[in-house]
Amino acid sequence: MSITLGIIGAGQFAGQFAKLFALHPSVTKITVTDVVPERAVELNERLSLDGTVADFDAMLASDVDAVAIFTQRWTHGPLVLKALRAGKHVYSAVPMAVSEEEIAAIIEAVRETGLTYMMGETSYYNPATVYARGKAADGAFGRVFYAEGDYVHDMDLGFYEEYQYSGGEQWKSTASYPPMLYPTHSVGGVLGAIDGHAVSVSCIGVKDQRDDGVFDKDVSQFNNDFSNATALFELNDGGAMRINEMRRVGYPSHIRESRFRYFGTEASMEQLAEVTVWQDKELVTDISAELATHATMNDDDESLAHVAPALRAAFMSGHASVHDVARLPEEFVGAPNGHEGSHHFLVDDFVSAANHGTLPPVNAWVAARFTLPGIVAHKSALRGGERLAIADFGDAPAQI
Repeated sequence: MSITLGIIGAGQFAGQFAKLFALHPSVTKITVTDVVPERAVELNERLSLDGTVADFDAMLASDVDAVAIFTQRWTHGPLVLKALRAGKHVYSAVPMAVSEEEIAAIIEAVRETGLTYMMGETSYYNPATVYARGKAADGAFGRVFYAEGDYVHDMDLGFYEEYQYSGGEQWKSTASYPPMLYPTHSVGGVLGAIDGHAVSVSCIGVKDQRDDGVFDKDVSQFNNDFSNATALFELNDGGAMRINEMRRVGYPSHIRESRFRYFGTEASMEQLAEVTVWQDKELVTDISAELATHATMNDDDESLAHVAPALRAAFMSGHASVHDVARLPEEFVGAPNGHEGSHHFLVDDFVSAANHGTLPPVNAWVAARFTLPGIVAHKSALRGGERLAIADFGDAPAQI
């Protein structure tokens, strides 16, 4: 079985994923569109794809089986919904959406159409998450009663260039995107390892003080001046989850931009930038080597052509020993990877789900649990930390 694919958005992130989709043995044709047509042409020619399409509507009117959406963060919800209603399987970059209403509409569309939807959340495949998921399944933690997820990515480490590339002359208005509306790299690593979901939250937003026109309410199209935010969530089993989303932070995000901690009644696990330990009531065991990934590509690889230099390290990682690489297509051996070994699994899981009519790991219901907590957390921050309830759309059905 095979699918044909349309790439929506030919910016910094699309190139590497397009290359992996092109290598996948179950993808037979790839076309591209972008609101800046020259970018679509360049990507198509650079990767020897199968042509460009005039715009999003034209892509939906074409005969592609699926689309992969790599557009601006706040645009995903409506595009995903329109693609599903047009009969296309959908892979979407994070976040799923920016409102509860958009999330609900996507879930309803997936339920009604039976099509595949997958959110491309890297932290689900993060070596720490994979390791913790296995330990949780084995009961090694006991009851996980508290966990932490941090997305510590300073604006100085690549985000200025990224927003300048994607936002044009008005880039500062979009660079102020609220941190808690991009929560999945932190939430996903916690909820991707333990069996639970958030039911309430209290969040503190930290107002920016750099005064460079970013995170400035007078400039921001989101009316946002929070550059950092910290949220405490109540989980459905009575446990707690703390999430940090930081855009002004002295931390080497090029080494590790997402990090996690899990505390159970019998054991715990903690990460720093270069060290990860497993601990029980007697011993501390350094497991850093099991989670380490190594570069598999050169800095001048063509798929990095438009990736800001400060972001390139995140796109150059290989697999860790905890990754099940035997399940991947052999065509991926030596291919570009990134975000601690996640990219190969993201592409393969989507293609497999679309081909076989199965639910991918980060399906619409899981994506909602990774995304909606941040949306409500941002509302809490705007209300001075007021504790707010978080709706839940339930577990994914056994099959669509």
